[in-house]
Amino acid sequence: MSTVRILPTATTIVLAAAVTAPSAAAQDQAATIGTRLMATPAVKAAVDATRRNEAQIIEEQVRLCEIEAPPFKEQKRAAALKTTFESLGLKNVRIDAVGNVLGERPGTGARPHLVFSAHLDTVFPEGTNVRTTRQGPVIQGPGIADDCRGLAVLIGVIRAMNESKLVTQGSITFVGTVGEEGLGDLRGVKHLFNQELKGRIDRFVSVDGAGLGITHTAVGSRRYRVAYKGPGGHSYGAFGLANPIHALGRAIAKISELRVPGQPKTTFNVGRIGGGTSVNSIAFEAWMEVDLRSADQAALTALDAAALKAFDAALLEENERWGQRGQLTLDRKLVGDRPGGQVPATSPIIAAAVSVTAALGLKGPLDEGSTDSNVPISLGIPAVTIDGGGSAKGTHSLDERFDTTNSWQGTARALLLALALAQ
Repeated sequence: MSTVRILPTATTIVLAAAVTAPSAAAQDQAATIGTRLMATPAVKAAVDATRRNEAQIIEEQVRLCEIEAPPFKEQKRAAALKTTFESLGLKNVRIDAVGNVLGERPGTGARPHLVFSAHLDTVFPEGTNVRTTRQGPVIQGPGIADDCRGLAVLIGVIRAMNESKLVTQGSITFVGTVGEEGLGDLRGVKHLFNQELKGRIDRFVSVDGAGLGITHTAVGSRRYRVAYKGPGGHSYGAFGLANPIHALGRAIAKISELRVPGQPKTTFNVGRIGGGTSVNSIAFEAWMEVDLRSADQAALTALDAAALKAFDAALLEENERWGQRGQLTLDRKLVGDRPGGQVPATSPIIAAAVSVTAALGLKGPLDEGSTDSNVPISLGIPAVTIDGGGSAKGTHSLDERFDTTNSWQGTARALLLALALAQ
């Protein structure tokens, strides 16, 4: 990032700058980019447009949120976003092989290429009532903040740039990704970096949820589906057979006793369990889904090893308890592998995010989390996740709520960051 040059044209202002490698000079330029952008009349007009248009953007947020997008079944919402991207004049609008929606806003040149994204999917299963209700400034509905807000912000940024006729030096690809939540395992953003846009992404921004936070630390995770299996039988007549549910209980008890560091924060959770056929049957299968997390790769690796040891020990103990009668087997499947990492707080992309936040008279705390930015951060590509403004309660619950009070600030901040990074 370097000095901004303002190049006037008949009806358009082009914001252009040379792209430099991270350096003290680049950091200094990034730290003042917000003030310099706000001093540009066309940019100031675009920021004003975000405030003026926010009521309409909130309607877009509600419209998209009332189209269900359960895990692995985001197609209906994707189709709606594709139509919206087309109506906003984006180029080469498409849905890729895994379901991401992409639309391009060309700059005066191809590079730097910024990807500006939000995720389509929710945590809620197919058939969930996704109708929203509103009371004053508060909208209630599953996914209304996470991440219907992010999708709405993308639309708000594009609309404001169009109205103010802003042209960037680099191109911006706006993306609605799939697979950010749950067992989606970031499949959408992984596809972007590994196939769809491989080698073509210079900077990446994800807009996720409500508030004004700036996530620069990517919390990595490993997720397992663990199943203990055996012949099963009658609870009385076949008593003495090894029991998959008892083995599962042993494993859960061992997981619960693991010791993890407080710093770096490292966590474990057994999130789902299942198995068995009736109260008077020895189960033939019992399963659980386990989530392991840490922002530190070494801590995550150590926790992963301890969990695998616990799974194996539970199997051994249950089989030995019953003298190998009805011997159990263990089926362990890795169902999620999110890489972790960190973008230093002093890096140009984080300095830019802080700068544009401050230029609006706001504060954005630096934070950590698991988002689409995990993938580029792990690849060493400058990336950041920003909140979308407003505030939220009950995220990931049926009672999820989004407070629209001053939510335009999130759209305005996202706009400034897009302009700062596409030059």
